[in-house]
Amino acid sequence: MPGNRAVAYQGPGIVELVDAGYPEFVLQDGPGVPPENAGRPVRHGAIVRPIATNICGSDQHMVRGRTTAPPGLVLGHEITGEVVEVGPDVEVVRIGDLVSVPFNIACGRCRNCKAGDTHICERVNPQQPGGAYGYVDMGGWPGGQAEYVLTPYADWNLLRFPDRERAMEKILDLAMLADIFPTGYHGCVTAGVTTGSTVYIAGAGPVGLAAAVSAQLLGAAVVIVGDLNEQRLAQARGFGCETADVSTGDPADLVEAILGVPEVDCAVDAVGFEAHGHGADAGSERPASVLNALMETTRAGGRLGIPGLYVTGDPGAGEEAARHGSLSIRFGLGWAKAHSFFTGQCPVMRYHRRLMEAILNDRVRIADAVNATVLPLEEARRGYEEFDRGAARKYVLDPHGLIPS
Repeated sequence: MPGNRAVAYQGPGIVELVDAGYPEFVLQDGPGVPPENAGRPVRHGAIVRPIATNICGSDQHMVRGRTTAPPGLVLGHEITGEVVEVGPDVEVVRIGDLVSVPFNIACGRCRNCKAGDTHICERVNPQQPGGAYGYVDMGGWPGGQAEYVLTPYADWNLLRFPDRERAMEKILDLAMLADIFPTGYHGCVTAGVTTGSTVYIAGAGPVGLAAAVSAQLLGAAVVIVGDLNEQRLAQARGFGCETADVSTGDPADLVEAILGVPEVDCAVDAVGFEAHGHGADAGSERPASVLNALMETTRAGGRLGIPGLYVTGDPGAGEEAARHGSLSIRFGLGWAKAHSFFTGQCPVMRYHRRLMEAILNDRVRIADAVNATVLPLEEARRGYEEFDRGAARKYVLDPHGLIPS
């Protein structure tokens, strides 16, 4: 039986390559596994050999020590790979299939899953609705920044690529289907982006860039991306976005300089709880700054898509209230402007098949847009360090050296 090297969080700022043990068709007890989930049979699961497994900004929150993640947690929820074993209850998925693994773990049986809300499955996590691989408070399922990973409810969760050779040619694009492409798209859909929309996207990290691409796919007339990082803004300009360097001033003023009016039709928060201020406050953390700016910048009656991560526990917050997820949001402003707010994780399965077809039929080059950069598993620490310093890249780990050069 092969070993299983994996990237594990070991404390603030520390990730290490460890031997996690080859997966079995049972959820073993381990870091972050709720007692009710330990020993849970997974006869309906598949073991996947990751071809591409990405580093996400959500992983970075944990590695910075900004969540209650336990040391030893194997990271990684953006998984694309080959099925190498299937459990005895699997009927559809076959050994050898190339698949995208949604970061949401969903049973397909509960009330929420049947309604399409796979991001808040009621059965995979005894602590709260919703499960994910390698993430704090998400059921304890080991992550996929590893050589092998167990994926439960395989027939329901896994998206099979129809042609292996064609899929390998576009594997870096398809690797974005596990999370950031559907997440950015979800942010735009919930914000109401459509033909002719003017859109402001806060954040030019990988999710923000994916949202910008998605806004273009949905027919937006103008897509404005705001960030503090000039390299990331340059990446957005590279595929036709307008940009706003919010270190220089208020987003509404910067939007007005582009559009002639200080408001957009709709907006997307792709930053989340580690937001910084704008203009003179750009050097300090202001966890509510993006949400407040989006309310100021979005027209009355507009919608705000909020796929950016917000947490209930942030031990590294500078404000006591923010340590418990309480932010100084100007909700009265949003109420007065009759805004609609859409929050929570993206239900990946709602979108990933259609976005796969867009990739396979050359409608979008999402890997180029987010500057996908491949590293071997052994260099995961480097990827985390460079990403933490603001690199304008989406790091993709290649555990088995299978991604074509």
